[in-house]
Amino acid sequence: MALDFDTAFEPRYGEAVDVATGVVRLTVNNPGPFTFHGTNSYIVGTQSLAVIDPGPEDEAHLKALLSAIDGRPVSHIFVSHTHRDHSPLAKALQQHTGAVILAEGPHRPSRPLHIGEINPLDAAGDTEFRPDMMLGENHLVEGDGWALRTILTPGHTANHACFALEGTHILFSADHVMAWATSIVAPPDGAMADYMASLDRLLERDDTLYLPGHGGPVRNPAAFVRGLKAHRKMRERAIRERLTEGDRTVAAIVSAIYRDTDPRMHGAAGLSVLAQLEDLVERGVVTTDGNVAIDGIFVPA
Repeated sequence: MALDFDTAFEPRYGEAVDVATGVVRLTVNNPGPFTFHGTNSYIVGTQSLAVIDPGPEDEAHLKALLSAIDGRPVSHIFVSHTHRDHSPLAKALQQHTGAVILAEGPHRPSRPLHIGEINPLDAAGDTEFRPDMMLGENHLVEGDGWALRTILTPGHTANHACFALEGTHILFSADHVMAWATSIVAPPDGAMADYMASLDRLLERDDTLYLPGHGGPVRNPAAFVRGLKAHRKMRERAIRERLTEGDRTVAAIVSAIYRDTDPRMHGAAGLSVLAQLEDLVERGVVTTDGNVAIDGIFVPA
């Protein structure tokens, strides 16, 4: 199944955009190769509110959020995961509103680092973040006229969570599923096995609209998620074919299967390949001569 990405998106920085009944979106002016046009924050409710993913430390965005809140009480601040484009502003927003901060937990890698391994995404993690309340699978938080249910979706990060708006078929999918691109799964922050299992978890649901952390909505989510699974399986097949052809390192595989990709993105592509190789090694499909993450030589099992 081919993926049909939707890159048509107008961020309308500083403006509260109605995206569903009782839900508005504000986009941070932090565009980039991993954030698209910027990080989306969502305000849920009409009287007493919840905010999902306040975003990075950005004074203009904080002012935009407070303007959209317009003096109404904010009872809860939900954080989907602890990358620095999503969570750091939570503390400043809490100081203005007194809201409780909720998330799955603090930032952590999906697996322990190997001896000598350096986390290439270390600077992206908000290691200072600590929620007031930790959320588990299926945890329901009720506010004034709204309720959000936690769906744990590790993969992009170990602590990634989506939030389902009860009484609707809307899921705030954060960075797990986005319309504009595939999610980055980069060890040791992320894990491919977890990511694929989390996609399966979403396919068990009947949501009809995803509101993601970057870009516009996913309007046919079940088909799109199946496409994401097929895309990852296609990449896995390509990696196995390169191993059969004689490639033995991540760099060699990236050069072959991402030859039409901007070379500036090869570093990120290499982390994605590493994530798939780690999964293949764990499943016994591929073997390595030693440390998977550091100059490993990979061969078919």
